[in-house]
Amino acid sequence: MQTGIGIQWIIFIGVAIISWLVQWNLQRKFKKYSQIGNSSGLTGAEVAMKMLHDNGLYDVQVTHVEGQLTDHYNPTNKTVNLSEGVYNSNSIMAAAVAAHECGHAVQHARAYAPLTMRSQLVPIVSFASQWVTWVILAGVFLLEVFPQLLLIGILMFATTTLFSFVTLPVEIDASRRALVWLESAGMTNYTNHAYAKDALKSAAYTYVVAALSSLATLIYYIMIFMGRSRD
Repeated sequence: MQTGIGIQWIIFIGVAIISWLVQWNLQRKFKKYSQIGNSSGLTGAEVAMKMLHDNGLYDVQVTHVEGQLTDHYNPTNKTVNLSEGVYNSNSIMAAAVAAHECGHAVQHARAYAPLTMRSQLVPIVSFASQWVTWVILAGVFLLEVFPQLLLIGILMFATTTLFSFVTLPVEIDASRRALVWLESAGMTNYTNHAYAKDALKSAAYTYVVAALSSLATLIYYIMIFMGRSRD
């Protein structure tokens, strides 16, 4: 068990450091590219509306939300929600983020399979996320007398890990759609298109780290359960 605890701390510390570095890099890129204008001069909200209309989507609304990096697409009410630093800004960062979120709207309209799968997983993951910590803690505490409880916790956690990995192609594809449209619509040019690509790549790293850290944690819980089985 001591070896397991040691592995746990190595995993958690390593993941924490990598996550901090990725978030720090994203914040740095956000600040840098927020000071560089896009080629069209359109604000993030205007970029979003243009991309939606160019893709034949007239039933999706563009709204404003508070916070930084809180941008998201809500498939339930078909809204592209842009943060304060994106909605009214005409920076290359605002254009890239707005187009990325519209990429999700296009995925939704085109029934993109990974997005559909992720949406189907949301109710299951929401329930699992609410209870998984308590189930796993109780499962570890009662491992010797009720090992099945930890197994249930592992299965619950596995759904959140699956969700993280399903999210990866969804985010990557949304960025791909965004970059193609930004260039074809004249939102970027040969001098600043690389900035938009770099910004979206930095954002994608956060999802990669989240997926890998979830997988590492899942493996650790499995090791605890398998270790007990070998005793």
